[in-house]
Amino acid sequence: MKKNLFITGGSGQDGTILNKLFKHHKNYNLINIVDQKNKIKNKNTLILNLLDKKEINQLFKSKIPHVVLHLGSKNPSIFENSYNIYFKNNFECTKNLFNSTFENNNKAKFIFCNSSQIFKKKHGRVNEKSLMKENSDYTKFRIMAHKEMLKYKRLNKIKYSNIILFNHDSIFRNKKFIIPRIMIALKENNSSFIQEIINYNISADFSHAQDICNGIKKIILSSKNLDNIILSSNKITKINDLIQYILKKNKINNNFKFNIKINKKTLVGNNSFAKKNFNWVPKKNIFIAANEIYNFYNKK
Repeated sequence: MKKNLFITGGSGQDGTILNKLFKHHKNYNLINIVDQKNKIKNKNTLILNLLDKKEINQLFKSKIPHVVLHLGSKNPSIFENSYNIYFKNNFECTKNLFNSTFENNNKAKFIFCNSSQIFKKKHGRVNEKSLMKENSDYTKFRIMAHKEMLKYKRLNKIKYSNIILFNHDSIFRNKKFIIPRIMIALKENNSSFIQEIINYNISADFSHAQDICNGIKKIILSSKNLDNIILSSNKITKINDLIQYILKKNKINNNFKFNIKINKKTLVGNNSFAKKNFNWVPKKNIFIAANEIYNFYNKK
């Protein structure tokens, strides 16, 4: 008998990749949970209001949850001010989903996908034991939810893990994010935007989303019950190096100026814990992802 794997946010980048990874899995029946605004329609996708716990319970009574991967959350755009509302909704949705999972199956596994923004440090190297700090409503929701679920884990001895994700991209990445925006700008010959990005000299811990999702899959399938797991590239990538790589790889003529002296510090995730415990070996990198994204938009 197959186990039920529920994924919230299944229409996003990671959900899309994980759907492909579990499509023909012999032991798991994958079910996406999406909200009312989502337009995805297939037999593996259910529209559900996570603010309504009764609705979640009805689903979990009819389809017992064995693994619940919580990817979904709602976040305001740069021009919105309703941060507190988003915090309350995200926290309530997470609490409802978590509690309903174990009320219907105390042997289930709940996996919360978190953000590297939760760390107190904003540059340098961090690991699973590094301090966390609330510095926005976004990080407040994520840290508070994790602490509540960890407390429940200690008291009730359930299976719960917090996966901390760093930047990762693929052709499924929302085009509002920086790397897809750069690739689209290169395709459209938007040189002013590209030069502006070059001048910022951005650097970060970037991965190929396929690698990150392969790591998530390993954690789902593992019997290990670890509190925190970082999935990252474990290295710094400069956006300027990425741009130069795409320019050369695709023989794009340019007059960009790369002699930028500003060297901004960034945060890097140590991924050795995940490699050791889950035999996870990243096989791709952000340069491959960027080129795939460029070709994806260049064909349109």
